[in-house]
Amino acid sequence: MFKKYRIVKWVLTSMAIVFAIIIITGIYIVSLLPPDDTALINSKASDIAYITENVPAYRGKILAVVTSTDTMDASEKSTGYELTELARAYYVFKANGFDVDIASPLGGLPPVVLDDDDMGKFDYAFLNDDIPQNRLKNTLSLKDVNTKLYKAVYFVGGKGAMFDFPNNIHIQNLVQNFYFTDRVIGAVCHGPAALVNIRLNNGEWFVKNKNVSGFTNREELLLIPKAASIFPFLLQDKLIEQGAEFNEGTMYLEKISIDENLITGQNPWSVWVLAEAMVKQMGYTPKQRPITAEENAVKALQAYETGGLENSKTVIEEIIHEKKQIVSRGLLVDHSFISVLQGDFIKFYNMLQLASYVKGYTINQ
Repeated sequence: MFKKYRIVKWVLTSMAIVFAIIIITGIYIVSLLPPDDTALINSKASDIAYITENVPAYRGKILAVVTSTDTMDASEKSTGYELTELARAYYVFKANGFDVDIASPLGGLPPVVLDDDDMGKFDYAFLNDDIPQNRLKNTLSLKDVNTKLYKAVYFVGGKGAMFDFPNNIHIQNLVQNFYFTDRVIGAVCHGPAALVNIRLNNGEWFVKNKNVSGFTNREELLLIPKAASIFPFLLQDKLIEQGAEFNEGTMYLEKISIDENLITGQNPWSVWVLAEAMVKQMGYTPKQRPITAEENAVKALQAYETGGLENSKTVIEEIIHEKKQIVSRGLLVDHSFISVLQGDFIKFYNMLQLASYVKGYTINQ
């Protein structure tokens, strides 16, 4: 009897200790995050110098294509296009002298996904900008698009694209048209789903032997373990199956591939550089843009992957001290959670160290 009591007491004590550790860790993590910027949601494009100042003369039109799918097939999970993937590219194109039309498979108002954790100044400005919002309320139906009007096409990601981009005859015709007329084709994250199941005149798959990036299996399955049964295919698998040279970067970090006029990006963190690569491929030098805190955090994370904790700290010092720029603590904390999902608790601890280092270095400046 007394032995059983000791066992119960040990179990309860152990549970209490674990619970206390979790609470203390949670409080510590929250302390690493910057305070909410309540003014952020009121951001306006007219107040962002990059968008309004030194804009080149009109250079033509770009067509952005978003999904019309609002649920993930039988799973009934909501989906749509990713707002950040449209907003950031939209303003890069606008700042570099291009006008942007928006189309979707069905036309009209497309479903959107807003991730509050990823929303920044440009994204909220996009929500408050009447011009793109009015175009989103009345997106062009792909069947009505006059492809001759556009110098480039950009396929926006979002999980909905996995369902209505492949096998869409209008997308297939659009991609073939732009490819054979040597115009730029861009796609990010799940956007490269637009490139599958397209055959060239010789019968070969469009993506065969082309360098391509897109949302990877590892990224997909980490967040949606049953993705293979929810989606019609895993994007990386399908691209490889059809002969693409798939370039996989570090999970949830920036990665783009350039194969002549085809420019593709791995995930939402690739949008800035992908849009600027499209501008460059069209023959223009991209306008200088202030680097965001999120992009700087990506640089720190890439430094960690290649050289470890101290290497990452060195990069952070350079960004904050020499370049006088901000590093997103929130993204570093996000990657600590990703590390837990991967079962890498050493990396979890190191990510928190980096977030703490950024906080301390910023305060002491």
